[in-house]
Amino acid sequence: MPKISKIVDIPKASSISLHPGLRTYVEDVVTRFGDILPERKEPIEELARFVASKRSAGEPAKITYICTHNARRSHIAQLWAAAAAAYYGLEGVETYSGGTEVTAFNPRAVAALERAGFEIDVAHPNEDNPRYSATFASDAANIEAFSKRYDDDPNPEEDFAAVMTCSQAGKGCPLVHGAVLRIALPFDDPKAADGTEREAVVYDARTRQIATEMFYLFSRVRP
Repeated sequence: MPKISKIVDIPKASSISLHPGLRTYVEDVVTRFGDILPERKEPIEELARFVASKRSAGEPAKITYICTHNARRSHIAQLWAAAAAAYYGLEGVETYSGGTEVTAFNPRAVAALERAGFEIDVAHPNEDNPRYSATFASDAANIEAFSKRYDDDPNPEEDFAAVMTCSQAGKGCPLVHGAVLRIALPFDDPKAADGTEREAVVYDARTRQIATEMFYLFSRVRP
């Protein structure tokens, strides 16, 4: 008897009106889940189960992405996670970002997200730590993005999943107060390419990797 292949039910995209450039970008990203290394899929699957359990209980699934300075990777992950949850029509998902110290949302990371299709404006100029307003769709709320500690407002104080997007934050913050789940999902820091001719290439590659893993995350959320 011939072997029957298992059919995997992948959630369909919602009708949310992603910005045109971003939609094209996402349509490519969702074909690249096979590029994710198995050892990275394991913590992503654990995070997907957390989201699914919260939604089944009728509770918000709160995720805080943490890196040392809340300048690059944690912001990129937060924004892609918000876009991915909306893309798959998953209500009740709240995404946040923070650091172990405060700096500023790096303009190189902002530019990389804009090249991917996000629309980002400076909402409140500040020489040291400007506040940005980011959108991924015409029918989605603006997301305020600025550098903050993981336990500063408006980040949640309890009952959230902490995703450590850099190993330095993991070492420097052995205990994330209020977190009910801690996931290590470090990404290489694009800062290493700052000021070089490969700067944009490296930032774009990291942005695409994070996007791919965040879309994989929410494609795996089951009722």
